[in-house]
Amino acid sequence: MSKYRVGFIGNGRPWKTEGATGFGMNHAHAKGYRAHPATQLVATCDVFAERAELFAKEHGVEKVYTDYQKMLKNEKLDIVSISTWPHLHCEMVLAAAEAGVKAIHCEKPMALTWGDAKRMVQACRDAGVQLTFNHQRRFGEPFRRAKELLKSGAIGDLMRLEGCCGDLFDWGTHWFDMMFFYNDETPVDWVIGQIDLRGSRHIFGAPAEGQAISHFKFRNGVRGLMIAGHEASIGAGNRLVGTEGTIEVGVSNSVNLRFWGRGMSGWQVIPTAEGLHSDDMIRRGIFDLISSLETKREPELAARKALQATEVIFATYESARRRGRVDLPLDIDDSPIIDMLDKAGIEWRASKEVMAGALPGGKAPTASAPAAPAAASAKKGRR
Repeated sequence: MSKYRVGFIGNGRPWKTEGATGFGMNHAHAKGYRAHPATQLVATCDVFAERAELFAKEHGVEKVYTDYQKMLKNEKLDIVSISTWPHLHCEMVLAAAEAGVKAIHCEKPMALTWGDAKRMVQACRDAGVQLTFNHQRRFGEPFRRAKELLKSGAIGDLMRLEGCCGDLFDWGTHWFDMMFFYNDETPVDWVIGQIDLRGSRHIFGAPAEGQAISHFKFRNGVRGLMIAGHEASIGAGNRLVGTEGTIEVGVSNSVNLRFWGRGMSGWQVIPTAEGLHSDDMIRRGIFDLISSLETKREPELAARKALQATEVIFATYESARRRGRVDLPLDIDDSPIIDMLDKAGIEWRASKEVMAGALPGGKAPTASAPAAPAAASAKKGRR
C-alpha cells in the first residue's frame, strides 16, 4: 500500500480549548489520518502560526506554514484536508487541484455561492482529483441502521423524509445529505421554500437565516421537508415516514433511533453504540477516501453527493427570492440569501478581520447583527 503524504489547511483553535468544536475540524481529520497505516502527516498551514505549531505538536506533523500556496508548492502532497470557513473553500480546492494532489477532503458546507460549489467539482473532475466533503454522518451507526430498517420493509414504502435543525446551510447540509442517503441518491425534481431574514447572522462566515422551510420532491415521488431556525422542531433530527410506519433518528440525548410499524403498539427504541456526533464517523470517512484512492471506486463522501444536497439548499433560497417553485437543475451562480440580505439592508457579515482568518485567541466570532437564539447553540455544536 502506498504511503500518502497528507497536508492540512486551516487548524482553528486548539482542540481542547473551550468552544473549539466546529472551529478546528482538522483536528478530527488528523486523528483519522493518524489511525491509518498508509499516511504520513507532513505539513500543516494556518494564518495564525501559533495555531499551526500547536496543531503540528499535537498530531506529529512535520512542517508548519502560514501560506497554503507555499505548502502546496513545496511539499508534493498526495492528500489535502481543508478545514477553513466556506468562503475560502473554492480558492483552496482549486489551488490544491492545480498543485497535482490526488485527493482533497474538504469541510462542509461547500461554498458561499452555487457557482463556486459547481466550479470546485468541475475543476477536480477535469484534473482527475478525488474530491470529498465531510458529511460524516453517512458513516454514523444511528443513520446507517435507520436505512437498514427502511430497506428491511419495517415501515413499508418510503413516502416522506423530514428534518429540522438550526439553519439550512451550515447544519442543514448534513440533513439534506442524509435525505439523499436514505433515498439512494435519487435526484430532486423541484424545490419550493421560504425564509425569514429576521434574526439572520453568520455561522463560520456564511449567512444563516432566522427561520426557513423547504419542501421538495424526489424523482421517485418521495417528498422532502426541512424546517430550520430557532423555532424549528419536529421532535427528531430526521424522520422517515412510510406507508406502514415511521423511523426517527435523534429523538433525544438518550434515544438515537426508534421506529414503529404495522402491528406494533408503540415505539421500539433501537440501542446504538454511538450517538449523532462522533469522531469515529470522520475517521471512517477518511479510511473510505483512502480506500477509494486505492481501488479507484467512488468514495461515499464524493463531491457529486455533496453537490446534490447543496443544490437543494440554494434552490430553497432561490425559491424564496422568486416567490415560487424552482425546477432543477438550478440555473443560477450567486447566493440568493446574500442577495436578499444585502437588498434588505440587513447586516449579517462578520468583520473583515474575522473573515480574513477568524479571531485569534479564545473569542468566538459573532455577527454584527443581533443573533437569533439558535446562533449560540449552532456555534457550540459539532459540525
